[in-house]
Amino acid sequence: MAFSSDSVQVFLSVLDNGSFSAAARKLQRVPSAVSMAIAQLESELDMRLFDRVGREPRPTAAARALEPQARLLAQQLAQLNRQAEALQMGLEERLTFAIAPELLSTHWAAALTPLIAEFPALAVEVLAAPQTDALELVHSGRAHLALVFERPAIDGREDFQEMGQETLVAVMSPHYKPWKDAVAQQGSEASLNVERLALARQVLVASRDPQQTDLRFVFSRQLWRTDSHLAALSLITAALGWGWLPKSLVDSHIQAGNLMEIPVENLSNGTTLFVDWVWSRERPLGLGAQRFIALIQAHRQNNKAIQERQN
Repeated sequence: MAFSSDSVQVFLSVLDNGSFSAAARKLQRVPSAVSMAIAQLESELDMRLFDRVGREPRPTAAARALEPQARLLAQQLAQLNRQAEALQMGLEERLTFAIAPELLSTHWAAALTPLIAEFPALAVEVLAAPQTDALELVHSGRAHLALVFERPAIDGREDFQEMGQETLVAVMSPHYKPWKDAVAQQGSEASLNVERLALARQVLVASRDPQQTDLRFVFSRQLWRTDSHLAALSLITAALGWGWLPKSLVDSHIQAGNLMEIPVENLSNGTTLFVDWVWSRERPLGLGAQRFIALIQAHRQNNKAIQERQN
């Protein structure tokens, strides 16, 4: 094989620096070593790469034709070396996120852009799982990080980094029968009291395990469960029940008239919760997860500084 990692390096250095001596200085070699490496490459390829007429060697048409692939190979070799070095330093072979379905519509992926710029060969896996299932994936080691709403109690096995906030609103279709009945009885200023809401069917995004249920958002006696926020959205839009969904997810549906925020007597509709990236204290984070969390922290600090300047 004519081209090797070393011969590609020498070949490109001569092209970039314009002479064997300049390339030698760049590579910290003696000029004769560079000249011999190019001569060896030309011999193995059986073609001239540089014309030696004049003071400095001039690349031939063949050299220019080979240049794009040589540069691509050099980039791939550099990336391969960086990946191997990163793996040796603790980079994950694959970084796995478990994300609560309701939070898939947030800007959770923003920190991936600088992370992948730093580790371009890092493989990323995203699993959508209800909150309790997402946390279990972290505790079992199947996922490195989970994006979930704040928990009602602190788990000593977990550490976390706040990412932001999300508002959950109770929504239903304007065609849902309990609402149509309320409008028929009360007119255009209709509202539902908590007792009537408790009698209406609720669609709950929850774990597949019925024992794992966040009771903070259970209002109704009749529950339909799903582990998908999109399934919940479809059921609620079809006037089959009401449910709590992220405001960022339902705003466009409300504006289109397909959904409405439920007016509840004596209560404001909307619960704002912190959103956290959670990981296990029992397993050390790899390099990719550590850098991802650091980028989240830097992003939040930057936003905080901007808000302070604006105020």
